[in-house]
Amino acid sequence: MPCSCPQIDSSFSLQGAFSVTQSITSDLLRPASYVSGSWHANADGQVLLDAVYGCPVAVISSEGVDFGGALAYGRKAGGLLRRMTFHERARALKALGAFLMERKEAYYALSALTGATRRDSWVDIEGGIGTLFSYASAARRELPDERFWPDGRVERLGREGTFVGRHLLVPREGVAVQINAFNFPVWGMLEKFAPAFIGGMPSLVKPAPQTAYLTERVVRDIVASGLIPEGSLQLVTGEPGSLLDHVEEQDVVAFTGSAATAAKLRVHPAIVGRSVPFNAEADSLNASVLGLSVKPEDPEFALFVREVAREMTGKAGQKCTAIRRALVPSHLVEAVTEGLRRELAKVTLGDPARDDVRMGALVSVEQRERVRETLEKLQQEARVVISGEAQLLGGDREKGAFLDPTVLLCENPLTARGPHELEAFGPVATLLPYDSLEDAIHLTKLGRGSLAGSIVSRDRAEATELVLGMASSHGRLLVLNRDNARENTGHGSPLPQLNHGGPGRAGGGSELGGLSAVRHHMNRVAVQADPTTLTAITREFVPGAEVQEDVVHPFRKSFDQIQVGDSLLTHRRTVTEADIVNFAGLTGDHFYAHVDEIGAREGIFGKRVAHGYFLISAAAGQFVSPAPGPVLANYGLENLRFIEPVGIGDTIRTRLTCKRKIRKDLRPGETRPTGVVEWRSEITNQDGALVATYDILTLAERARDGFDPPEEMLSEEGGSAQA
Repeated sequence: MPCSCPQIDSSFSLQGAFSVTQSITSDLLRPASYVSGSWHANADGQVLLDAVYGCPVAVISSEGVDFGGALAYGRKAGGLLRRMTFHERARALKALGAFLMERKEAYYALSALTGATRRDSWVDIEGGIGTLFSYASAARRELPDERFWPDGRVERLGREGTFVGRHLLVPREGVAVQINAFNFPVWGMLEKFAPAFIGGMPSLVKPAPQTAYLTERVVRDIVASGLIPEGSLQLVTGEPGSLLDHVEEQDVVAFTGSAATAAKLRVHPAIVGRSVPFNAEADSLNASVLGLSVKPEDPEFALFVREVAREMTGKAGQKCTAIRRALVPSHLVEAVTEGLRRELAKVTLGDPARDDVRMGALVSVEQRERVRETLEKLQQEARVVISGEAQLLGGDREKGAFLDPTVLLCENPLTARGPHELEAFGPVATLLPYDSLEDAIHLTKLGRGSLAGSIVSRDRAEATELVLGMASSHGRLLVLNRDNARENTGHGSPLPQLNHGGPGRAGGGSELGGLSAVRHHMNRVAVQADPTTLTAITREFVPGAEVQEDVVHPFRKSFDQIQVGDSLLTHRRTVTEADIVNFAGLTGDHFYAHVDEIGAREGIFGKRVAHGYFLISAAAGQFVSPAPGPVLANYGLENLRFIEPVGIGDTIRTRLTCKRKIRKDLRPGETRPTGVVEWRSEITNQDGALVATYDILTLAERARDGFDPPEEMLSEEGGSAQA
């Protein structure tokens, strides 16, 4: 009798819809490795079964892959990637995200074979692709259009200012080896690949075999796109073999998986002997705490119940951030149990390709058996309060990897060990009663380090005590209440902008967190030099460096004509009492230090002084060129500091110097190319003393270049298509 599985072929496209009436063809998926610029597949290898019907879907093997050659190829090919600027990499990443998004339905079809529902797959597929967009945007917004990243401020190392230092971040000249777990075959790859690519490091991805066919399909599309340099991404399906034996000093290794495996890899001889940076994101016994202040009739009570149920059933509980321990005030245990029973009764189990199914299968029968074994161990210190075998809507109960949601209650959590040490990586959670916030904090820490924790409370004092008490043992904390219920992304959802990782059992590593993940792929070097040389190296003006003064006013130059170090020293202006009085009348700022003679003498300055914002305004009058020209607008002002007071009769002048330039991409609907010029402004008095300093951003016209699309593509209609 044929298997009731979706029909597939070796070209990785599904032929028809998922249903119990279809049979699998003789041709299985054969996910290949992509290394050293070519694809490597084997006729024989490990047979993978789909999670829903238990039918063979793929054969996978890494036999014959030259792991050392692949790493050497990546290191050499990475030279082209390192020669690209941050902005060039960001543009490529954005284009790649759009390319993959157009092909997402093929990924959804394969994802159903892993047991994931459409909603589960959305987090994996579109969440992963969204990470590409997030890092592309952050790099264009926050990083220079250079191959290096000036880090921190310029440090003055000598009394006279002729010897200065600054840190630079440059790409490591190795390969980012990325070992991923089975539960997120797309997101798990792309959330590591994106920051590595922005940082200028090529990636070699090693997905978990069970779901590698989905990862492989995405990699095939990435390679076929031609949007990133060859060698920027390699893939090893099947077993890793001797891969880690070949890592070197310039490489980095990132691992996601079990804490036990992370502990073994961390002490690999090559990693230890060559000081290879190793980042681990491991499973953890994450907790959610229902606040003592919450009553059953409060919205927070319902939010807590729904969040625990959602974390138990999303991805069938196969998330490293899922809620494993639900901490509940002792007097609410019964109410929470009943609430969870009602909520979990709504969960339909079966073939994830069906619209009426809310929870699919675990990734494999082997994984289900591991969860069952852990459940048995947990029951030595806890009892099952919610279980049962739901009706299966499609799929095969015997051959598929289905497991019904299960809730346990540990009545003595302060003395028990199992709930704080054993993780059932599936739709399982344990209720832990507590009587005080101190006990709740202590219970969360018994997990010995967690990726994510959550606190459900609207009592701000309670939330503060819990957050500060739990912070040292968590990588991320969510405070959930009625005020953020509509917008919050949930207990178990890592975001590109925020840290993903945690101390102790959670691996002690850190991923994502905005551009901090990019730093992990770069080497930080301190550069010491004179100001002019450091300006030349960093292409950012350093105070004390030589400047270039021209008869042409800098505001009469376009973005392309202006150069870092171009400078203007203005005429002088003497500040009068009328200036101060008029400015006070214009703005309504009658602060005593400016307008009250007696009060000012008794203040810290000992005399009346000009408004700080008057000085900025007066400086603008000194350096602005009023006629229409390349400068289109004032884009902003940053890093303002008032250093010395300016009194009546003092004389000021301003030096304006081009600090750096930032090219802006044309947005849909825009036809006028522009760039931002950042100027250092220094106001000095008649003695040459610095009285104020700040950075001004101006928007200036630039010439159209190769990165700008044709004008006809920037119309309102064309722009929408591009967006």
